[in-house]
Amino acid sequence: MRLRAAILGGGSWGTTVASLVARNVPAVIWARAAETVDEINRLHSNERYLPGAKLTVGLRATHSIEEAVRDADVVVLGVPSQAMRETAREVAKHIRAWVPIISLSKGLEQGTRLRMTQIIGEELPGHPAGVLTGPNLAKEIMSGYAAASVLAMEDEVIVRELQGVFKSGLLRTYTNTDVVGCELGGALKNVMAIAAGMGDGLGAGENTRSAVITRALAEITRLGVAMGGRAETFAGLTGMGDLIATCTSPQSRNRTVGFELGQGRKIAEILAGMRQVAEGVKSSRTVLQLGETLGVEMPIASEVNGVINEGRSAQDAFRGLLRRSAGWESDPG
Repeated sequence: MRLRAAILGGGSWGTTVASLVARNVPAVIWARAAETVDEINRLHSNERYLPGAKLTVGLRATHSIEEAVRDADVVVLGVPSQAMRETAREVAKHIRAWVPIISLSKGLEQGTRLRMTQIIGEELPGHPAGVLTGPNLAKEIMSGYAAASVLAMEDEVIVRELQGVFKSGLLRTYTNTDVVGCELGGALKNVMAIAAGMGDGLGAGENTRSAVITRALAEITRLGVAMGGRAETFAGLTGMGDLIATCTSPQSRNRTVGFELGQGRKIAEILAGMRQVAEGVKSSRTVLQLGETLGVEMPIASEVNGVINEGRSAQDAFRGLLRRSAGWESDPG
């Protein structure tokens, strides 16, 4: 018997994953807006978030979480990080025992500083938790471009069984048991993408962008290893791969925020004009706090936080980075 999947979240990435999964197994997607549900069911599209894309015909939509998850054999949570706990609590009321939960969110919870799988562990104890992550730009995947993703879970048997649910066409889905490293790569790179975008907005040039990305990877790896991830994970798809895509693509919401900051716009004005969440904005202070708690220097994260939360300008941030002395390449900074 084929597994049945429920995907919660009608944004661009949640809808993309739902459409891919529906090619492999019976799938239902939950969305908050009744008009989105109706559009997916009638027209097989989600023009608000994926303009021009045609979704898998077999994908069914609902605005009832109970209806979505009660018969599911795997549940995928594609909601923003700050909505993860609330959503998980609602799922807990209706889900069957031991059903695996896969997070798509690339963020950290404010206040607790927890990863999404940790929140799932608290709100849905007994359910194997994992993450689907990597350099995945939703619109490119829906357009049929080749891409690669990583499904990370601690249990090798379960992750192998679920691998076939998520791979589709030109999307290659690899497996990994380093949940901490894979999840942190996705969350931390969002903050770094804001820094790269600020440089682009300031017209800093290709050399500067390369330097920012490279030093950002070192910064991500230091903190990720201190938090329990494996160093080699950050050199792979969920670390370096995701960082490059997010720091360079105009489709990246976090890079876009940074670019607009580099152009002199204020963060409140930028966010007011966005339809979807740029996770790095919410995560910047949390990432910096984690670094301080663990004794890990985070110079790029510190400058991004200064711009987002302390009223500094993007130009101030880059001046701050340039004022740092350069030592051995393996040193922080």
